[in-house]
Amino acid sequence: MEQVATIPQRNILSRLWNDKESRSVIIQIATISLVFAFFAYIINNAIVNLQAIGKGFSYDFLWQPSSYDINQHLIEYDSRSPHFRAMLVGILNTLLIASCGIVLATVLGFILGVLRLSKNWLVNRLAYCYIEFVRNVPVLLHILLVHGIIVHSFPVPKQAVSVNDVAFMTNRGIFSAKPIFEPLFLAVIALFVLGIAFMFWFRRYAKNVQDETGHRYPVFWIGLASIVGVPLVVFFILGSPITWDVPELKGFNFRGGMVIRPEFIALLLALSLYTAAFIGEIVRAGIQGVNYGQTEASYALGINRGRTLSLVIIPQALRIIVPP
Repeated sequence: MEQVATIPQRNILSRLWNDKESRSVIIQIATISLVFAFFAYIINNAIVNLQAIGKGFSYDFLWQPSSYDINQHLIEYDSRSPHFRAMLVGILNTLLIASCGIVLATVLGFILGVLRLSKNWLVNRLAYCYIEFVRNVPVLLHILLVHGIIVHSFPVPKQAVSVNDVAFMTNRGIFSAKPIFEPLFLAVIALFVLGIAFMFWFRRYAKNVQDETGHRYPVFWIGLASIVGVPLVVFFILGSPITWDVPELKGFNFRGGMVIRPEFIALLLALSLYTAAFIGEIVRAGIQGVNYGQTEASYALGINRGRTLSLVIIPQALRIIVPP
């Protein structure tokens, strides 16, 4: 009876192991368990060794003064701030660099990918040389190069390049006016958010109407009016609920306003230019992955090259470019 009872269990285990998806789940669970066990062993070993020398394992150091400064921060910070606040400053700076870099690298990379397929020989070769040169140079060298250009090429604060007396370019950073928002400005922000939501809804509504009746709405202009026009009108009606803190030259540097440090600019530009080279090749490969018959069919319908690229080729290429 015991042998008969074990046969179904063996069959179930063998079926689970022979099934591709089940085996994958089992292997992943086992791997994660081993990783957690490894880190648990390391942490426990560290705690035991610290206790052996009379020291405890705690996070109290996070609330001790950091005693170091960070020149680029989105929240209030100085050398008397705790380590925990310094960690928050680092996280916010990383998120800011990442978000700005993603947008800048994507736009530049997409342009490079399209230029790589240009029929103009000069444009094609320039894009090719940029991609091949930039992506084969370590990103650290890009960062050092951009930082060196900013520090050694930009003027000192007393000879700063002024932009309408509200922004100043120096080798210590770009100083510009800092906006100070009044409480009524929240209404403008709320209208801006509602305008974005309305634009998405109206775009879907206009597409459904066009599919059913063929009538086309000016989606771009209506969306622009909802996102920019309405909030701008309310902004002036409320009496421009915003003031500006303009930087002023005092001594050897500017005071007031806000500043973008050379290190931040160098890191953003270097990472964006470096990553854009890889994105450009991905975009080029995605566009070339679309069957050329799609292009020929568009030309046969009288659609010009620009609209063929934007309406026919790129929407299909995005399925190849964007990872699943």
